[in-house]
Amino acid sequence: MAAASFTHISTWVFDLDHTLYPPEARLFDLIEVRMTAWVMQTLGVDHTEADRLRKLYWATHGTTLAGLMREHNVDPDPYLHDVHDIPMDRLSPDPVLAERIRALPGRRIVYTNGSAPYAERVLAARGLSGLFDAIYGVEHAGYHPKPDRVAFETIFARDGLTPSGAAMFEDDARNLKVPHAMGMRTVHVAAERGAGEHIHFHTDDLSDFLGRLI
Repeated sequence: MAAASFTHISTWVFDLDHTLYPPEARLFDLIEVRMTAWVMQTLGVDHTEADRLRKLYWATHGTTLAGLMREHNVDPDPYLHDVHDIPMDRLSPDPVLAERIRALPGRRIVYTNGSAPYAERVLAARGLSGLFDAIYGVEHAGYHPKPDRVAFETIFARDGLTPSGAAMFEDDARNLKVPHAMGMRTVHVAAERGAGEHIHFHTDDLSDFLGRLI
């Protein structure tokens, strides 16, 4: 049973987008529109090229921001502020998920490739504020994104967590490779099952999965 595989876990690490809220909310659609507009304005390209670069940099660098920083030396802070300036009315509180997260023993943290202020807004809209011991954004990793190993090492060192006693919940399967290699328990949260030995468990319903653990 899944619960037996988590008895040693003392730190629970949650991704944010499409993990702590359902992808059906399509919140990231709003962010992608702002990303494309930002690339258009900053690089002076048309919409088609900006959209192509947004997708290319996400695929090759882990995030669009990482590609913009590496390829064009952009300042990350104005970008993060602009692209995350979206309404939260697509999200609603989930009291059952909140109760199940609250019941997890040990430390609970959020680690996102977005910014920490954005994460705090999402958590508030989901009724999950105050449940986590720490919230880490890409800025806390020196703007290195998941899936880069240095990003995980920076965040985990900052938090002081021991990977062998931690679990990672993440919707992007590629972002579980390094946590697995570091000795973490890995859970892929997505509609479609990801492939690879780096995924210990898969669920399409985070709340249900946590309910089975507690």
